[in-house]
Amino acid sequence: MSEQKEQQLLETVDRIIAEGPYQPTWSSLMQAKTPDWFKQNHFGIFIHWGVYSVPANSNEWYPRNMYIEGMPAYEHHVKTYGSQKNFGYKDFIPMFRAEKFNPAEWVKLFKEAGAGYVFPVAEHHDGFQMYKSGLSHWNAAEMGPKRDVLGELKEEIEKQGMMFCASSHRAEHWFFLGHGKEFDSDIREPLQKGDLYWPSMPEPVAEDLYGEPYPTEEFLNDWLARTAELILNYQPSLLYFDWWVQHQAFKPYLKKIAAFYYNCGVKWGKDVKICYKHDAMMFGSGIVEVERGGFAEAKPYEWQTDTAVARNSWCYTDTLDYKSSNEIICTLVDVVSKNGNLLLNIGPKADGTIPDGDHAILEDLAGWMKVNSEAITGAKVWRKSMEGPTVTAEGQFQDQKELKFTDRDYRFTINHGNIYAIALQCPKDGVFCIHSLADSSDQNVPEFHGIIDSVDILGYDGKLQWSVDGEGLHVTAPGINSRFPVIVRVCPE
Repeated sequence: MSEQKEQQLLETVDRIIAEGPYQPTWSSLMQAKTPDWFKQNHFGIFIHWGVYSVPANSNEWYPRNMYIEGMPAYEHHVKTYGSQKNFGYKDFIPMFRAEKFNPAEWVKLFKEAGAGYVFPVAEHHDGFQMYKSGLSHWNAAEMGPKRDVLGELKEEIEKQGMMFCASSHRAEHWFFLGHGKEFDSDIREPLQKGDLYWPSMPEPVAEDLYGEPYPTEEFLNDWLARTAELILNYQPSLLYFDWWVQHQAFKPYLKKIAAFYYNCGVKWGKDVKICYKHDAMMFGSGIVEVERGGFAEAKPYEWQTDTAVARNSWCYTDTLDYKSSNEIICTLVDVVSKNGNLLLNIGPKADGTIPDGDHAILEDLAGWMKVNSEAITGAKVWRKSMEGPTVTAEGQFQDQKELKFTDRDYRFTINHGNIYAIALQCPKDGVFCIHSLADSSDQNVPEFHGIIDSVDILGYDGKLQWSVDGEGLHVTAPGINSRFPVIVRVCPE
């Protein structure tokens, strides 16, 4: 650990804040503008990839759970690798070789799937940095792959015309490996700042905003310096913080890093923003993030949901419970209709290959977006976001069971002077009835009262018929068949 490097970074933070215009106060940070590109590109890719991809067991919390007796990861570890005393989490690092990692191929696949931005996890709770760092030797440039993974991804993402963003989950490292001190494992004192296992403190109650033991000034300065280093060296267009930065101890440091980051954006000549969860930041000072969930109705502000291709893990494992491609596309449509963005996570294998299941979903997205992207990319909210009987549950972690849509469920967007009525399930008989576009005889009621010039269905080559009456817009498309959402394009006169 370079104490001198940390001090230099902390001084840089103070200097750039002093130069303004943003100051570490909520009132100042609320003036930051959400990037225009984020409002246009409603689909991004999240990447959970790291040392935890080597055991490929349980989920990305394997480093924590392998040190908790009674947890499946603990039992798996002992059975597969031996005792935690003789083979700890650090011993997976030489096995994390990423020998087949090809950033150009990854990014090409993401772009073809319709994504406009990519969010690699720069550092997860395990404390292993996926980028070159002057603050700790426990990073991918010096160990494991011996490659600056984040830097290579950034170069390729920007080369292919997409926006590079970065995610930091460092805050939880305060306690993430702490259970390893509860028995005779390889996690033992003395631990020094900069070590992979440092500080390994007792785990507080996750929901407690004042949970003890409080993070120390030493740890908080380390968090601040690591984040500043990430910002300065990689210039992400968005920054994402996972949970626990909502803890009271982080508040002054969170305001400080936000002011620093937003001021850096001014120096770079671009708008930047922080994505946050759990009211960690004052509403309006960052982008609201909803983990594995969403909203029932459209919101007047930009927001993002992050979810994964699998229900049971963010990283690659050998027991992934995959969602269907249709479920993910329906989620994308539902989110965009409500003024949100979908950040879809994939989890590469330790060797750097993208699993077949992840690959298949991205290919299905590519095929669907090739036909239907005009209703998604650059789209905005219509006067109504939806019609039909099926409503998305509010809040986080609502994706553990697939929501079954019917052929009466529609979501709406507008773009290019058109209204897009998106049928979340293609009717088997090819007959669509969109009640929200019914002919209204009363111009004073808050319903559609416009003239429709033409109607077609994106990707449908057959001859359709359409008419409007008091019940709705009726569209008949003989022979239409799709396992994915179908989009009716309505062109008003």
